[in-house]
Amino acid sequence: MAHARKKLVSVVATPSYHVVSRCVRRTFLFGCFENKDFSHRRQLIVERLSELAKVFCITISAFAIMSNHYHLVVRIQRQQAIDLDVYDVIRRWNALFRLPVLVERFSNDTPISAAETAAVNKIIETWRSRLYDLSWFMRCLNEHIARIANAEDQCTGRFWEGRFKSQALLDETAELQAMAYVDLNPIRADMAASPEESDYTSIQLRMSKDNNSPMKNLLRPFAGDSHQDNNSNDIPYNLIEYIQLVDWSGRQIHPKKRGVIAANLPPIFTRLNMQHHIWLQNCLSLESTYHRVIGPAARMQEFCALMQQKWLLGIPAAREAFG
Repeated sequence: MAHARKKLVSVVATPSYHVVSRCVRRTFLFGCFENKDFSHRRQLIVERLSELAKVFCITISAFAIMSNHYHLVVRIQRQQAIDLDVYDVIRRWNALFRLPVLVERFSNDTPISAAETAAVNKIIETWRSRLYDLSWFMRCLNEHIARIANAEDQCTGRFWEGRFKSQALLDETAELQAMAYVDLNPIRADMAASPEESDYTSIQLRMSKDNNSPMKNLLRPFAGDSHQDNNSNDIPYNLIEYIQLVDWSGRQIHPKKRGVIAANLPPIFTRLNMQHHIWLQNCLSLESTYHRVIGPAARMQEFCALMQQKWLLGIPAAREAFG
């Protein structure tokens, strides 16, 4: 049964989410379908994500654009949106939408009445709340892609299967697991033999030697080793270790594709407090195992109570995986 989005996404419960959106009937509308090649649309999604990252207070931790769907791991930066001044809110919103005449007059410092000022402030606060709203972020992404695709195909109707699916990520381990799951999607689907060959993924973008690529700015950065003090919203691990972790996981999933399997587990497992066989199982079936929420069992139950849900799939698996 479908749930209202407000019962699935709560910044109070967690700012991090794994998001999936699929093409209608899961047709390959980003790949080859009916003797037509639509793979260029995968680049359109990456470019649109780069645009939205400059507008919304939502950062991308990982992404993978497949042939009939895409994955995102996002982090909602609510405090960043709250700290924006009114002119910054207007500027960001105007990057995507036309401004009402009254707001234009306000932004140009044209004198307006007290009642008009109150009306403008109310509009701006509505926009501010939307800048950290996951549903608005996905709307601006999916509607944009659907319009372009329908214009190319000279057709109308639904392009996406339905509304996006989301999974709440309740702690850093759950978030890192979801990132690896997303980055390994092309390898599991036999679309690539290695992370660096996985086109349209965050892992390939992070490994790119082109540090001047504007696309790199859309990704949430790694802060460094987890023992360092980190008060920012960066990912509290080391990028090199994460790449090694994804590479090791890919070798286990497809050992024949990558040669010799590393004998030792990456050091990051010690800090994650997770056994390697559980990590690999999650890399294979994160969506089906946990459904809407991923993280420690106790946190999942707290999330359940907060969102007024009776039960969440995956609590037994969470007890084994996260303690």
